[in-house]
Amino acid sequence: MLGVARDADAKAIKDAFRTLALKYHPDRNKEAGAEERFKQIAEAYAILSDPKKRAEYDSRGFAGVAGFSPEDLFGGINFGDIFGGAGFDFDLGGGLLNQFLHRHRHGPARGANVEINVNIPLQRVVSGGPEKVRFRRPATCPDCHGSGAKAGTQPRACSTCGGSGRQVHTQRRQKDKNQVTVQQITACPECRGQGQIIDHPCPKCDGRGEIEQEDALTVTIPQGVEEGMALRVSGHGLPSSEPGGQPGDLFVVVRSSPDPRFERSGADLWHTELLPITDAVLGVMLEVPTLDGHASVTVPPGTQPDSVLRLRGKGLPEFGGNGRGDLYVRMQMHVPQHLSPEEKALYQQLRALRGG
Repeated sequence: MLGVARDADAKAIKDAFRTLALKYHPDRNKEAGAEERFKQIAEAYAILSDPKKRAEYDSRGFAGVAGFSPEDLFGGINFGDIFGGAGFDFDLGGGLLNQFLHRHRHGPARGANVEINVNIPLQRVVSGGPEKVRFRRPATCPDCHGSGAKAGTQPRACSTCGGSGRQVHTQRRQKDKNQVTVQQITACPECRGQGQIIDHPCPKCDGRGEIEQEDALTVTIPQGVEEGMALRVSGHGLPSSEPGGQPGDLFVVVRSSPDPRFERSGADLWHTELLPITDAVLGVMLEVPTLDGHASVTVPPGTQPDSVLRLRGKGLPEFGGNGRGDLYVRMQMHVPQHLSPEEKALYQQLRALRGG
């Protein structure tokens, strides 16, 4: 959401948040969706700026931070310190951000978010563009609209618990000349705590109110997308557990597919070249792979094992910037295990010369 790398430090996260929050603050940005975007940016910063919340998110994804109230998320953040002098209202005690973050308290709860991974080749990181993703998720049953009852029928309130889903057992006890009332609350055994009974279950969902469906949608991969960056698709998460509630969001986490030619390190790429000893000693001109084809590299005489040559601008695009990373070529030596008689004789001559 903030467009920072997974290993970004506190300063990078704070700088990215301030830049985006000022960009999408409704006092400055009047476009449709800016207000919602502002809220999402603030929530992302609240998670990433707190080491404990960030660790929960890194280990468990959005499930690790689900259920946090606005007070849990923003209680320790001094927005005035971050935005001092910006001229906008960031007061959590009753200002604009406070209104955004507490708005969800009114009306049915939203459904939970869903997180999926999509693997893309390095070439797509370079070009960006549309990427089709498929995933399975629960969805509200279209036949019963989530009620669980067959079309034309409705669930009825449980007569045992009066629709509360609970049974309350009350006992009065005498203790030290005082009468004490003790209540024990348990789930209703008749409706299993649901508060209603379905006499005619929906045949499509077997009375669950949900079905498993496969969704396919297209997301836009930004050029230079960072490893592990999450792209948000509104309204494609889990359905709400409450009637009339909005579904959660889908977060598509972008990963780079393995490439036998390269290892990715941010916007830089690493390539390992196996070099014969003769070429390392005498030097050689090599053709090494790049994402744009091949490039010529001059290996100087006397190159040592694990030496690294740098090809500027041959890496991946930098996210949000105009530059590109570099390609690093690491040299490893190939020592022949099987020599012909002629090769062995030459190596013996060489050893005699070096020894002399």
